[in-house]
Amino acid sequence: MYKVRDNEPDYAFIPQVEPPRTNRYGKPIQLVDEDDPLARQSLNINGDGSVGDNPNRHKQHGFYFNADNCIACHACEAACAEKNDTPAHLAFRSVGYLEGGSYPAVARLNISMACNHCDNPVCLKGCPTRAYTKFAEYGAVLQDPDICFGCGYCTWVCPYNAPQLDPVAGHVSKCNMCVDRLEAGLKPACAAACLGGALDFGIIETTPENRDQLDTRIPGFPDPSITHPNIRFQQTRSLPRELKRTDSTPLRYVRDGRNPTPDAGVKSGQGAWRSAPLAGGGPKQWNLRKLRSREDPLVLFTLITQAVAGAFLVLFLGPWFGLDGLRPETHPTAYPVFLFGLIAVQTFALVISTLHLGRPHRFYRAFNNLKYSPVSREVAAVAVFYNLLGAYAVLTGLPQLFGWLPAGLVAFVRDASGWLAAVAGPASIWFMHRIYRIPARPYWNHWQVLTSFYGSLLTLGPLLVAAVFAPLADEAWPGLLRALSLPMLAGLALEAFGLWRHDRHLRAHSGESQAARRERLTTFGHTWWLRLALAGTAAALLAAAHLPGLPDTLLLALWGVAALALTGGELIGRALFYVLVIPTTLPGAFFWKNPGFQEHARETGLAALPQVGVQVVEH
Repeated sequence: MYKVRDNEPDYAFIPQVEPPRTNRYGKPIQLVDEDDPLARQSLNINGDGSVGDNPNRHKQHGFYFNADNCIACHACEAACAEKNDTPAHLAFRSVGYLEGGSYPAVARLNISMACNHCDNPVCLKGCPTRAYTKFAEYGAVLQDPDICFGCGYCTWVCPYNAPQLDPVAGHVSKCNMCVDRLEAGLKPACAAACLGGALDFGIIETTPENRDQLDTRIPGFPDPSITHPNIRFQQTRSLPRELKRTDSTPLRYVRDGRNPTPDAGVKSGQGAWRSAPLAGGGPKQWNLRKLRSREDPLVLFTLITQAVAGAFLVLFLGPWFGLDGLRPETHPTAYPVFLFGLIAVQTFALVISTLHLGRPHRFYRAFNNLKYSPVSREVAAVAVFYNLLGAYAVLTGLPQLFGWLPAGLVAFVRDASGWLAAVAGPASIWFMHRIYRIPARPYWNHWQVLTSFYGSLLTLGPLLVAAVFAPLADEAWPGLLRALSLPMLAGLALEAFGLWRHDRHLRAHSGESQAARRERLTTFGHTWWLRLALAGTAAALLAAAHLPGLPDTLLLALWGVAALALTGGELIGRALFYVLVIPTTLPGAFFWKNPGFQEHARETGLAALPQVGVQVVEH
C-alpha cells in the first residue's frame, strides 16, 4: 500500500463528508453495497493484495476545479508527471488557458484537466481490446496499457483528450486517479500539489472548503452530456464577452447573452457560453503536404474495402441485371482469377490497416469488445465478408478440390456463400461508418459519412470490374462500360447529396463543426475545390458516355479520363475526411499541447530537445 508520511499535511487527505444519494445525472454515488462480499476485494496495486481502509471506498469520487484560484503554476502537471513517470511528450494532466479582453482590461482563464472518470466512459465502450474498466472503488476508470494495442480509438471518442497515445511505446495510457493514494485516504498527487487551492478532490457532489459552485460547465470545456464527467467547476470572476484559445485550434468561446442554464459555469447574469470558429476568414490554400496524417493507413483501408465490396456486388449481381459478360461461364478463367484478385487486394488492405496500430502484432485483440465497440464490430463484419468472399472464390475457381463431395452440395454452398457475401459486404460498410459517428468529433458526426462510404462502394467497385472485364468483352465492351457507369453515377450523386446536406449541417452548428468547415474553405480551400471538380468532371464524362452515336474510341477516352478523375477525387476526399476533423479538446497553451507549435518544432528541429515535450516519432 501507499506509505503515508508522518508529516503529511491535512490538506492532502480526502475530507470525510456525507454525500447525497445520487449525483445530478441520477446515478447513485454509492457504487456498491458495502455489505456485498465483493466490496472487500483488493485492487492489487503493485502486487499488494491488501484492501484499503478508506470508509468511502465505494463512492464515486471526482475532481473540483476553481478557475478563480488557478495561477497556471503547473504544479499539478509536475506532480502527476513525477508520480506516473511519464515521458516529456505525454501528460495525464495538462494546464491550458483562454485569453480575452483588451489592454488594460485583459483576462485569462486557466483550466487544469485530466481524466474525469465519467459516469458514461465512452473510452471504455469504444476500446476494442477491453483495456478499460470502471471500478466500483472510487468510480475510477482505469486503463491497462498491456492489453492496449494502440489503435487510438479512445483518443478519438474522449472529448477531453484524457487518453494519451504514445507512438514510441505503441499504446495508450491515462490518469489512474492515483488509486494507490486514495486507498491510503490521500488525494491524488495533482490535487495535493496545487499551490493556489484551485484543484481539489473528494466524493462527487460534495462542496469542498471555500467553494460555492458545483457547475459542470466552464468556458472551453466540452459538452458534459457526452460522458457525464465527474468534475465540478467554480468560476465567479467577470470575464470578457469573448475568449480565445492561444493554441492553433481555430476556436473561440462567446457568451451568448441569454440567461444561464443550470451548470452554465459562469456568474449569474453573465449568460451561457458557446464555442464558435474564429471570426473572419483566410486565403484559400493547397496544403497538399498536410493531407498526410497518422490515419493514412485508414485512407487506403476504407477505400479498398469499399471498392472490393462494390466490385463483388457488381460481379455477383450483374448477370441478374442482364450483364451476361459477367457470368462465370462467359469467362471461366478470368472470373475466378478476378475473385482471387479481390481477395489479394482485400488482404493488402487488412494488412495495411494494422499499420495504424501501435502494436500491429496484437491485431487479434480487436474482437474483444463486440458488445460495445464499433471498432470490434467493424473488424468482425469485414472478417465475415472476407471469409465468405474467400469461400465463394475457392468453390467457384477450384471446384476440383471438392470432387469427393456431392456436386449439388458444393453448388449450394457456393451460391449460399455468394449471397451471404453480397449481404456482408454492404453490412461491413455500415459498421465501418458507425466508427465515425462520434459526438467528440462533430465534423464526422453526421450521416454524410454513410453516403460517402456507400458512394465509394458504388463508384470504385464498378470501376474495378470495368478495368478487368471490359478488355475481355470483345465487341460488347461499349455496352458494358455504359451499364457500369450507371451505378457509378448513382454513387457520385449520393456523395454529392451527402456533401450538400453536410455543408448545411456544418453551417447551422457552431464550434468545432463550423471551425472544420472554415478550415476546409481556407487552409485546404484549393484542395477542396479540386476534389469537387474531379468528382464533377467524372460525373459529366460518365453521363456523356450515354450520348447517342458516340464513337467507341471517344467513349473509351471519356471513360479513361473519368476513371482517373474519380480515383483522384476519392483519394483526396478521404484524406481530407481525416485531416479536417477538429475534436472537442480542451484548450492548450502557446507551446504545450499546441498542434501548431508541435508542427513548428518538428520542422525546425526543436523537437529533438526532449525538454520541449514534442514527440519526434510519428506513428
